[in-house]
Amino acid sequence: MIAPDSVEILNNLAIALAKQNKLDEAIPLYRRALVLRPGDLPTTRNLAIAYFKRQDFVHSLPLLNALSHKAPSDFQVASLTGLSYFGLDRYPEAAKYLERANRLQPADLPTLYVLGQAYLRAENYPAVSDVFARIMALNPGSPEAHVMMGAAYDKTFQQQKALQEYLAAAKADPNFPGVHSGLGLLYWKQDQLDLAQSEFRKELDRFPSDPVSNCLLGEISIRENKLEGARELFRKALTANPRYKEALFGLGKAEIKLGHPADAVSPLRQAIQLDPQYAEAHYQLGNALSLLGRTAEAHKERAISASIQAQQRENYARKLRQNGSREP
Repeated sequence: MIAPDSVEILNNLAIALAKQNKLDEAIPLYRRALVLRPGDLPTTRNLAIAYFKRQDFVHSLPLLNALSHKAPSDFQVASLTGLSYFGLDRYPEAAKYLERANRLQPADLPTLYVLGQAYLRAENYPAVSDVFARIMALNPGSPEAHVMMGAAYDKTFQQQKALQEYLAAAKADPNFPGVHSGLGLLYWKQDQLDLAQSEFRKELDRFPSDPVSNCLLGEISIRENKLEGARELFRKALTANPRYKEALFGLGKAEIKLGHPADAVSPLRQAIQLDPQYAEAHYQLGNALSLLGRTAEAHKERAISASIQAQQRENYARKLRQNGSREP
């Protein structure tokens, strides 16, 4: 197809393609239109939205940032800018723009939900509590708000309050994603494995690909010496989320116990690549390398593990002293 030299025609063609979800064809037309008319606001907006829909946040973000400065009262631009930051794991910046979007449309619940998740992932627990209050004022029966607050309490070691929030979410909507995996996670941490298994299976009955439930059922299967079943559960978790470091760790551990240390090395290295401070993964990688006769490498990994754990213990003790029983 030869593109015409008309910004309006290029935009109309691209919009028609975008409506058919042919974003890879629409984007070059928008880009050509911007070559013909640099800085054109409608074209810039259309191109930014096309990148966003393709989940290409690296390219959507600079365009949306530029638009947000030119149109600070535009709800859609503020929201998409925040969501692009969120998609790039830049949570404090995401929260800044989602707060702007919330000020523009205070009753928009989806914005509030993502804002709460941004604060949660940024470990800004007082802000999570504030967003929770805003959501509950608009929608007192919101299961998502209870799940969000339950996660915040869990992160701040307030297990009983976390349990109350997840139970409230289950009462509001027992089919809401994450309700039963959240409850299962709490029971897992309390070593109540029968209750944990029951909750994880409830989650998987509704959402078979849920990575948390598959991963932690895999951990329980390892404890029960059901190693092949554990391996499959970890693989299911990784199919849903290939960057799930705990599932990569679990898969490596299962492979070692199955007598396949060579197969354990790759997932354990991937887990460490995602989190270089993952002490347990370093230790298990050391085990795998030792079984393969790679003694020097094994010693190095175990030494790294010991160093990380010592630092983590020191940091944890300091955090407890500083925070006490402070609530989110």
